[in-house]
Amino acid sequence: MYLQNLQQDEIFVSSEMKSLKSLTQMESRRGLENAIISNGKIVNVVSNSYGHIPNQLFFKKAEEMLTDAQLNFHKRTINKNDRSFITDFIIDDKSQFTVKNHKDLILPMLRFKNSYDGSEKTSGHFGFYREVCSNGLHVSQAEIEFSIKHNKNNTHLIMPRLNNLFDKFLDNEFYTITKKFDKMKEFKIIDTQEFVKAILDRTKLFRYECSDKNSDPSKKSREVIEILNYEALLLNEEPNLWLGYNAFNSVLHNVLKKSFGQQERLDKKLFDEVYAMA
Repeated sequence: MYLQNLQQDEIFVSSEMKSLKSLTQMESRRGLENAIISNGKIVNVVSNSYGHIPNQLFFKKAEEMLTDAQLNFHKRTINKNDRSFITDFIIDDKSQFTVKNHKDLILPMLRFKNSYDGSEKTSGHFGFYREVCSNGLHVSQAEIEFSIKHNKNNTHLIMPRLNNLFDKFLDNEFYTITKKFDKMKEFKIIDTQEFVKAILDRTKLFRYECSDKNSDPSKKSREVIEILNYEALLLNEEPNLWLGYNAFNSVLHNVLKKSFGQQERLDKKLFDEVYAMA
């Protein structure tokens, strides 16, 4: 169901690098000579040595990698304020995996990031896509290395061959981490509120209580609890650490105002703290 309704933002917005002098008719100091313009807005000021990498170059080359590797995939694109962008390629083939429940499907995922405001490194990494919640899980350690050459006259982007990288990921990491998913699923959560409070005490992701004077769960805490209970009902099983981690993951990606990089770092921290309870 979710694979047919993936987010499809426009990521190929117009972009260019122009000299500040041509825009303002004023001199600029050394190191701040040019403006990056995205969809008609100035989003960054850079030096003459900066090489602008447009999304059209980067993401289309990334897609060529998957096509050349003969991988079947579904694509999700996200545009944050015409400043930072991702394309997720969700691999739909025999590598699919279920966490002891045929309704809980896990697929390998490749995420590629680019930004025009300097907030994200042009990069790619492996992760997981969980169909039930439609979020990306970024607990993988496998990164994809690119060779990027910048100069003021040209920008070269050399992408690696994906075939061996993907096979290595499946052999060394995909099944290793999914075993951890299974282990988390075996540990039941007796008190969902206490579980949420304990994880927030460890991660400081947000505040559990409404305020100093009101110890009731905050709106975000209640949302985690509601997602956890809803997924348990949907999958016809008791609340467990796996569902608890994914409930936090859902709020992290859909409610909290974080950059893509912050989401990925916090995702890994959440996973480690929840897994430590197993």
